[in-house]
Amino acid sequence: MNDYEILLMLDPEASEERHKEILTRMRETIEKSGGTWTGHEPWGRRKLAYEIDKKSDGVYHLITFIAGTEALDEVTRVLKISEGVMRHMATRRPKGAGKPMSAPPVVPDGEPVSVGADVEDE
Repeated sequence: MNDYEILLMLDPEASEERHKEILTRMRETIEKSGGTWTGHEPWGRRKLAYEIDKKSDGVYHLITFIAGTEALDEVTRVLKISEGVMRHMATRRPKGAGKPMSAPPVVPDGEPVSVGADVEDE
């Protein structure tokens, strides 16, 4: 079993109920395969650097869990075919990794910021 995290970008036009359905299905899939759901951190609605499917915003969620590779494969398969999921990225967390990364900063004028970029205070 390995530590994983998945960064989800959900369709901002989908209902809050649909977002909850996607997250619930992920949790059920992980736990059904013997994994452990360790956390969910909603990052909220963010402006995209470029449009995806004519949408300029996305709703982000960071999910952390412990599972085998079979569970990860099943979760990613389900996310690929789920209506309302714009993008997702699964990564394996190193052993002994601390808390997952916090949400990136939002620049006051709404411009997207790359992770690791310096944000100047005005």
